[in-house]
Amino acid sequence: MEKMELALDRIIEAVMSRIPGLILAIILLFVGGWFIQLILKILRNRFERRNVDLSLRDFVASIVKFILYTMLIISVASMVGIQTTSFVAVLGAASLSIGLALQGSLSNFAGGVLILLFRPFRVGDYVSSAAGASGTVEKIDILYTTLRTADGIAVFAPNGPLANSVITNYSSITKRRIEYKIGISYESNIKEAREVILAVLKADSRIMGTPKPEVHVGELADSSVNLIIWAWAPKDAYWNAYCDNFEEIKKALDSNNITIPYPQQEMRIVNAASTGNPFDGGDPKDERSA
Repeated sequence: MEKMELALDRIIEAVMSRIPGLILAIILLFVGGWFIQLILKILRNRFERRNVDLSLRDFVASIVKFILYTMLIISVASMVGIQTTSFVAVLGAASLSIGLALQGSLSNFAGGVLILLFRPFRVGDYVSSAAGASGTVEKIDILYTTLRTADGIAVFAPNGPLANSVITNYSSITKRRIEYKIGISYESNIKEAREVILAVLKADSRIMGTPKPEVHVGELADSSVNLIIWAWAPKDAYWNAYCDNFEEIKKALDSNNITIPYPQQEMRIVNAASTGNPFDGGDPKDERSA
C-alpha cells in the first residue's frame, strides 16, 4: 500500500507541476491563433494598398498561415513539456512519409508556384486548358485553382496538371475572330452571297473595320458550296456579335433568295430489262428448249 501511495503522490506532483505549463500552453494557443489572424488581416490590407496581384495574395497568405501555425504548434508543444528536438524529428519523418504518399499534392504545389511565377493567367481571366478545365479564374490556392464556368459551376482544377497543360487565355487579347461556315446551293450566285454577307457585317458597329471582314469559298461539298466568313470583334462583344450576326446573315440570305440547302443525295434508277442486266431476276437471252 505504501508503494502505491508513493507512486500516486508522484503522479499527482507531476501533474500539479505541469498544470502551469498546460495553462500557459492553452493561453498561448488562443492568443497565438488570434495573433495569426491579425497578421493575416494586416497582410491582406497591405496587399490591397499596394495593389498586389489577386493571384499572388491568396497564395502567399496560405503559405504564411501554414508557417505561423506550424511555429505555434511547436511552441505549445515545448511549453507542455514535449522535447522540441524530438518533436521536430518526428515532424520531419512524418513530413517525409506524407510527402511520399502525397506526391500528387506536392506536384500541385509546384504547379501553383510555376503559375504565379510565369503568370499564364490571373484572377479574373477566362481560360481553357488541354486538361479539360475552362472558366473564369476566381482563386489560385496552394494546390488548386478555382474556375467559374459560364453556367455558374465551380471547377477546382489541380495546379499540377493545369501548369503542365496547354492553356488558352481569352482575356489577354483585345479582339477575337468570328468564324462562320455557311453552305449555299450550287445554283446561287457566290458573288451576290458574298456581298449580302459583307453588308450584314458592315452594318454592325461591333464588327471591327480592321481587319476587314472576309468571305471565301472554303469547300465544294456534295450538296453545297461552303463559304468561310471571318470578322473581328472586341473580346467583350464577341459572343453577342457572333450570335446576332449569325441570325442576321440567315435572314439576309433568305430575303435575297439565296438558298442554304439541306444535305441531299442523287439516286438514279436504271431499267434493268432495257439494259439486259443479268441481275434483274432473269436473263433476256435465256432460251428454253421445247
